[in-house]
Amino acid sequence: MAYRTVSWNRISRSLHDSRPVIPAGLMGARALIQFGARTRPLVVAGRYDRAAIMAAACKAATGIQERCGVSRREAMASALKATWQVAKAAHRAAAH
Repeated sequence: MAYRTVSWNRISRSLHDSRPVIPAGLMGARALIQFGARTRPLVVAGRYDRAAIMAAACKAATGIQERCGVSRREAMASALKATWQVAKAAHRAAAH
C-alpha cells in the first residue's frame, strides 16, 4: 500500500494565498464617499441616483490614485465598489 505524505505547510500556504484580497484604497474610499454623500445623496426618493454615484466614485478614484499609487482602472474599480456599498446601505436605511 502506498502512503501519501501531507505537507501541512503547503496546505496552510495555499489556504492563505486563496483568501480574497481587499482592493487598495477600498476602506478609505468608503469613508470619503460617506462624507461626500451628505452634500449629494446617493439615494433620492427610494431610487439610486446613478449620476451622483458615478460622480462620487470619480472623486474617490482620484483620491485613491494619489494615496495608493495604483492605476486609474484599479482606483475606479475600488471606488465604484465602495460607492455602491454606501448607496446600498443608504437605500436600506431609507427603507426602514
